[in-house]
Amino acid sequence: MPDKMKFETPNLTAENAAKIAELFPAAVAEGKVNFDLLRTLLGEEVFGDEAYEFTWVGKRAAIAEASRPIRKTLRPVRDDEAAAIKDGEKTIEYTRTGSRDWDTTENLYIEGDNLDALKLLQESYLGKVKMIYIDPPYNTGNDLLYINDFGQSIEDYEAEFVIDENGYRMFKNTESNGRFHSDWLSMMYPRLRLASNLLADAGVIVVAIDDNELSNLNKMLDEIFGEENKLGIVTVVHKQEGRNQEKFFGTSTEYALFYAKNKNITKFNSIAIDEEILEKFDKKDDNGRYRLKNFIRLADGKYATRQAKPNFWYPIYVSNDLKDISLEKKDEYFEVFPIIDNGAERTWKTLPTTFQELYENGSIIAMKNNDKIVIYEKLRENQVVKTHWIKKEYHAYHYGTKKLEELLEISKVFDFPKSLDLIVDTLKLTTDKSALILDFFSGSATTAHAVMQLNAEDGGKRKFIMVQLPEVCGKDTEAAKAGYAAICEIGKERIRRAGDKIKAEIEAANAQPKLTEEPKQIPDIGFRVLKLDDTNMNDVYYAAGEYTQNLVAKMQSNIKPDRTDMDLLFGCLLDWGLPLSMPHVYEKIDGFTVHTYNGGDLIACFEEHISEKAVREIASRKPLRAVFRDFSFVSSQDKINVFEIFKLSAPNTTVKVL
Repeated sequence: MPDKMKFETPNLTAENAAKIAELFPAAVAEGKVNFDLLRTLLGEEVFGDEAYEFTWVGKRAAIAEASRPIRKTLRPVRDDEAAAIKDGEKTIEYTRTGSRDWDTTENLYIEGDNLDALKLLQESYLGKVKMIYIDPPYNTGNDLLYINDFGQSIEDYEAEFVIDENGYRMFKNTESNGRFHSDWLSMMYPRLRLASNLLADAGVIVVAIDDNELSNLNKMLDEIFGEENKLGIVTVVHKQEGRNQEKFFGTSTEYALFYAKNKNITKFNSIAIDEEILEKFDKKDDNGRYRLKNFIRLADGKYATRQAKPNFWYPIYVSNDLKDISLEKKDEYFEVFPIIDNGAERTWKTLPTTFQELYENGSIIAMKNNDKIVIYEKLRENQVVKTHWIKKEYHAYHYGTKKLEELLEISKVFDFPKSLDLIVDTLKLTTDKSALILDFFSGSATTAHAVMQLNAEDGGKRKFIMVQLPEVCGKDTEAAKAGYAAICEIGKERIRRAGDKIKAEIEAANAQPKLTEEPKQIPDIGFRVLKLDDTNMNDVYYAAGEYTQNLVAKMQSNIKPDRTDMDLLFGCLLDWGLPLSMPHVYEKIDGFTVHTYNGGDLIACFEEHISEKAVREIASRKPLRAVFRDFSFVSSQDKINVFEIFKLSAPNTTVKVL
């Protein structure tokens, strides 16, 4: 018989306990770990000695929250649709804008609480994200924070809730709140814990913050990612003139904490982001910017002479057209030695073997200088990046707020968006051209804009996943007056307009191409919109054993009536751990609608009473996975027959029902 889909995120606590039980069965009883016994089994004596520990009120609950399973799903929003959002007691109806380039894009925009979204993404994107950039709400005493269900009475702290249509709860974390720091830490901890699972082994997470929670965030990231994986804390001058209204110091900086998943295998790209250094790299080839440096060693004085280092003295042979350079003697080639203008015999910078490697890597060229052939090395942008970032383009107002306002043609549309140039430079430093980037505090979608912008500049194919809570835009805000009911609508519109601008600029440049340049490709400027919602399944699906056969027979379906084939398909993708951005097609087979995902990673049919002919056709295509509705079969025998058909025609296909 085919297995049932789970449609529930994994219980990470139970899974971890099971792993411990495999290694130390004596330490686990009834699914619970005896930690004192486990320590003893590991050879550690238990005396309850004091130890350094980072903790706060509610930490245990925050840790548990990261592992707690949920029954939710992501529903695709291909086209615009009606939606509603709560503003206090008032319900605001609006149009939720849909996706762009649904069939071809590999970018995702998720609307919903990022804690639930991160849980749903665990299996599909485990270890696949190259860079995570987040700019979480700063704990300034006025910000709305997400509330997790930690079983603590919020009334005791007189917090004011904002509750939307999906039950997302937020409160104003004022300094008078006794849990001012604890609330913020409890909000961040499970999200960062889940995010760490998604990060690739060579991946990097970057968290923007101000000084209110800098110390606590540092400790929390040390705990989650390991102190040994801390790459550094960057000070970003985001407001050179400072805040003049402050009493003691006019704040002009924020911070970015960089952590690796595994520092031993993480590498930054060889780039220069400081303007003064960047200006020195005045040349460019297919591998990026570089500057030339004479390959003769000049700086070591008497130690760089032929007599002192004879092994570094050797001839280099250069063809007449200067295109071929060799260590082997060739007829009619120029023979070049490391001799400086006054005739002194110096040395080359490396031994012959290293020179050959540099040449094969495209880092050696020959040029004529006053009829003399000079060997040069191409020095790439391989500076050690400093921890003090001061480019004028990092100014949050001029290169963040103003750019967004110009793009959307509205003033004061969003509070404190990050500088676009700051995110672009961060991406340049940390990602390759095919990287997947995640931002689960998306806000105005600066990160998505930066991904598209950098792809346009270097021909990359980076992809993004944005996650944003559909927070209401207050009725008196400029955003609301301009027709934006929720922050998500601002973010999606920014991506659309930024994409249009990038496309127009590339088309204009391609219309007047330079002789030495290939036409630029327009990057992926689309995105699939997915909205967080409760599970597609009725309660009977999860607790069929609690219902009598008579009651089950009266129920028309175990699927909620408002759910579509696409809702069910994406629920299956999450349950099976498949990426959500792959190609999808559907067709009629013997009159039944059949969905094929990514060329056969999954084939699904959600219609009732599917014919044997359609089942045999699906099986003949030998998909990796196949799924049907339980109601597709008239009887249990029909269900068994389907399993037998696949067993004969497609034995390697995993078949499940819902």
